[in-house]
Amino acid sequence: MHYRTLGRTGIKVSPYCLGAMMFGAIGNPDHDDSVRIIHKALDAGINFIDTADAYSRGESEEIVGKALKGGRRDSVVLATKARLPMGDDPNQQGTSRRWLTRALDDSLRRLGTDHVDLFQIHRPAPDTDVEETLSALTDLMRAGKVRAVGTSSFPASDIVEAQWIAERRGLARFRTEQPTYSILNRGIEREILPVCERYGMGALVWSPLAGGLLTGRYRKGQEVTTHRAGFGFKHLSDERRLDAVEQLIPLAQEAGMPLTHLATAFAITHPGVTSAIIGPRTMAHLDDLLAGAGTTLSDDVLDRVDAIVAPGTDVGTLDTAYVPPAVDPAAPRLRRRPASERAAEAAAV
Repeated sequence: MHYRTLGRTGIKVSPYCLGAMMFGAIGNPDHDDSVRIIHKALDAGINFIDTADAYSRGESEEIVGKALKGGRRDSVVLATKARLPMGDDPNQQGTSRRWLTRALDDSLRRLGTDHVDLFQIHRPAPDTDVEETLSALTDLMRAGKVRAVGTSSFPASDIVEAQWIAERRGLARFRTEQPTYSILNRGIEREILPVCERYGMGALVWSPLAGGLLTGRYRKGQEVTTHRAGFGFKHLSDERRLDAVEQLIPLAQEAGMPLTHLATAFAITHPGVTSAIIGPRTMAHLDDLLAGAGTTLSDDVLDRVDAIVAPGTDVGTLDTAYVPPAVDPAAPRLRRRPASERAAEAAAV
């Protein structure tokens, strides 16, 4: 395993990061089996684990904590996240000092450790001043509970704003960003990855298999039969994405590798990417991904990938991806109201 530096932190991490979202109720509810998967990944040289409090409402963190008992914690770069709801209380979420302080303490308890190496903001929180967030994170670092801080799914403008505020206020800087990236989702090549490189941030990309589409299991014209189809994975039947998959499958075959190996190798080939997060649910999934750990792609293969999905473009979007409020169809906006209603309001002014 060839290790890479996590941004400019000096921390060395494996090019594949073990994502723990599938450990727990929404994926693999068998704690013992999940622990065995984690141990096998660590034995194979992966030294980076990423989880979050929201994954099965803390169950994923508990499983990771079990796996790291017995002396394994010190050899692992451990990352977790906070921001998403952890209860019905409106203050059990977000990026306020009030919540982040409690959320981290809860995560540390579940993980069975006194610190995490990377504490990430799971999604942007437009209702909270980023200075409030950075101030709280700075204090958590000074308390020794956090070694570095990062973001996940932040737009480029938010990343730049946070860097400027950190510099002007003397606060801790975000050292990593965790965006989605795959052959089907290359939009971050346009702005996110260049911004990360400019500020010396590590990029931990998630869903290199495009939410399962780049496993080759989901084909055009076939009915999607998976428990994930009803859990924010409608993209598995997206015709545009399936059309691209149908072109990638023969490319992988001609290159002499499974589609999963082509996809994961592609994700870590970009010079701006530090690690690709793999999220196995079963031991078989892990075995397949580990078998492709040494895969490299020739320039010819990369050129053919570019011909299918152009650099800097997305073929559709993942249902689990962050949607900024300005373009969120669910967000209330004046122009989405009926024209008659807007006209009546204007006449009353």
